[in-house]
Amino acid sequence: MSRRARPQVPQRAPNGSVFGSISFSPFFVAAAPVVRSIPQPAPRRYAPERCRMTPYGLSANENPYPPLPSVRRIVAEAAVAEMNRYPDRLAAEVTGAVAARLSVPADHLAFGAGSVGVLLHLLHAALADGGSALYAWPSFEAYPHLTEVCGGASVRVPLRDDAHDLDAMAAAVREDTRIVVVCNPNNPTGTVVRRAELERFLDRVPPGVLVVLDEAYREFVRDIDVPDGVGLYRDRPNVVVLRTFSKAYGLAGLRIGYAVAQAPVAARIRARAVPFGVNSAAQVAAVASLGAEAEAELLQRVDALAKERDRLEGALRDAGLRVPPSQANFVWLPLGERTGEFAAACARAGVEVRAFPGEGARVTVGEAAANDIVLRVAAAYGTAG
Repeated sequence: MSRRARPQVPQRAPNGSVFGSISFSPFFVAAAPVVRSIPQPAPRRYAPERCRMTPYGLSANENPYPPLPSVRRIVAEAAVAEMNRYPDRLAAEVTGAVAARLSVPADHLAFGAGSVGVLLHLLHAALADGGSALYAWPSFEAYPHLTEVCGGASVRVPLRDDAHDLDAMAAAVREDTRIVVVCNPNNPTGTVVRRAELERFLDRVPPGVLVVLDEAYREFVRDIDVPDGVGLYRDRPNVVVLRTFSKAYGLAGLRIGYAVAQAPVAARIRARAVPFGVNSAAQVAAVASLGAEAEAELLQRVDALAKERDRLEGALRDAGLRVPPSQANFVWLPLGERTGEFAAACARAGVEVRAFPGEGARVTVGEAAANDIVLRVAAAYGTAG
């Protein structure tokens, strides 16, 4: 019998690389700073009894409740049976369902792995030839990373009183600005932009610049002066609206979101999308979430979370803490240099919150028991009593 040749084991370079003396192409050399800039969140900590060392995770703006009961039943029956098949690449059924719900043409929709996935495709299209993206700061942490990955430059406009400074943002638009993002409600502060000020801002933005209204938390808004972006996009060709099923609908783990935009813009987003990027379970769950039975469940759940948000916010103010008014499913504590200390105290008490060092802590509205723990910890950081 002939002896099989032994596979060659790559020789490691002194630095431990298996690439040895292979020269990196200019692409990899240029990409290195981008790779180093990728945010590296702290890993979640696990414990056998609750799957986490901290029993309550209030750091990721997740819905504390599982998917809607009617949705769970449908996904369990439909998605698992088709697990061996590729998903519908065109997402036709969910596209039709969302188009009917919003009364928009189907070709005005583009889907992706959460609204952040859709935003990546949009930035890829808008920044293909360079240029810059403009957004408020602090805002959603993915904005700077996605902009850099797509080859663009970031222009950050500081918040004013924890909210978008739209006058400053309009003044910051420059010749190379390709896209402006307005996060409404803003993550991480929960503050909102109201109709009159947003319309004035849109009137000032050049028509060739795309304005993205990131409405990931739209379902939690109770302020009637906060506009529905879908109503604004209809008469403004440069407005794009982002929505997601991750937050209110409780489908964060399935990853499905969408953009609403005029047909040419939506087509450019779809052209950049990863083939089969929205999995079958996500599509089935999203369609089920828009059904009549799920709608009733959703409204009840979102109302409960909004009331719990208001309770948490009010109690924090009563403790002497400054809390901007939130219209999202989280509250913001601008603790400055005390932020890290507060987050560590919450972790010791059994709650994980999202700390922005030197700025503040974002606390997702969770179960009442979790929120009560936050209140007990926060009492030591206020001025009341």
